[in-house]
Amino acid sequence: MPSALVVGYDPQAIPGVDGEALRAALDAEMVRLGEHGVDAAMTLIAFDASYESALVAALTERPWDVVVVGAGIRKTEQLLPLFERIVNLTRRHAPQAALAFNAGVGDTVEAAQRWL
Repeated sequence: MPSALVVGYDPQAIPGVDGEALRAALDAEMVRLGEHGVDAAMTLIAFDASYESALVAALTERPWDVVVVGAGIRKTEQLLPLFERIVNLTRRHAPQAALAFNAGVGDTVEAAQRWL
């Protein structure tokens, strides 16, 4: 069974966003990944001192086939350094994994499937 790690920005750490609704949408995508035969896990991070260790732990948990980096990280200009760090940590700690990028929460499955 193919595997995917979804890396997203913690909805609770985004000011002015309905964190519960965004988390529900993320959880729905995880269910959809399972329905498409993908063994998936999700790591939600915030741009603070703890993100790097949490991300490395997730990346090294097992050999992932694809790592999907969420649009909330990739499209937010202030998070560009975080996005770069995620890409480089993935290359270092999960070199076998393809990198995929979704356009929004609702197409995470399609982003992963492009590389599975």
